Amino acid sequence: MLPEACREPLLGMYYLATLPGRRQAAARRAIEGSAPIRTLFYHRVADDHPNGWTISTERFKDQIEWIQERYEIITLIEAQRRIGSDQNSTAAVCLTFDDGYADNCREALPWLLDKQIPFTYFVSTNRVNTGEPFDHDVEAGQPLAPNSIEEIRVLAEAGVEIGAHTRSHADCGKIDNEDELYDEIVGSKRDLEAMIHRPVRYFAFPFGLEENLSRAAFRTAFRAGFWGVCSAYGGYNLPGEDPFHIQRIHGDSSWARFCNWLTVDPRKLRNVQRFNAGDYRLCF
Repeated sequence: MLPEACREPLLGMYYLATLPGRRQAAARRAIEGSAPIRTLFYHRVADDHPNGWTISTERFKDQIEWIQERYEIITLIEAQRRIGSDQNSTAAVCLTFDDGYADNCREALPWLLDKQIPFTYFVSTNRVNTGEPFDHDVEAGQPLAPNSIEEIRVLAEAGVEIGAHTRSHADCGKIDNEDELYDEIVGSKRDLEAMIHRPVRYFAFPFGLEENLSRAAFRTAFRAGFWGVCSAYGGYNLPGEDPFHIQRIHGDSSWARFCNWLTVDPRKLRNVQRFNAGDYRLCF
């Protein structure tokens, strides 16, 4: 495998070489009503303790402004409406955050709120309730602070869609016991609803790759009354697909990857298959 220092320039060259064709394809999809909904996920926006799940404040703002110039930024509810309607002619993006880092409240989230840019904020409730850092941060030697209860309440009162991300940041793909799945998925919903006194309508799978999902988890989330669930292994959401499952793409700090994914990489459009969640709607 090529080192990162070599891959990024090559990806940038690929992006520029294929950009004329992408623009033509985007125009054709707009006419056909088959424009995909892109849904991004971020974790932590901060300028200290950089790691693979942190993006700098400046780069984050640059990305959002780049998106605003090219796409409509919409809520998850609106995204589901367009996916379920079989027609979408307007290029659109949804913004989401996972985990719940206190650093996001320093600058990134107030900046989004000030600009009236919608976003959904998924949090793992045990971390919010206890203030204990995530295991992956402890293992990396960077025990970063999670959001506090008061911060989540303030965000909810400001109109932010607060979503569930399990209680313990659990890998749902590894949980075979449906009672344990219920505790993680439904328990996090109830924790948040008690915290913010509002309905919690969306759930995001921790880690979010295909191996971190399961049919049982889809059934549990659907039975719990969630309006939708989010994965994080790439892919675009096309009109006519199942609006309950929203596929997401990482808000990568690499400009080459970010631009390549947002302008619809034809390889990703062809090769990323939707997770086979089974007949979870027939679970009653």
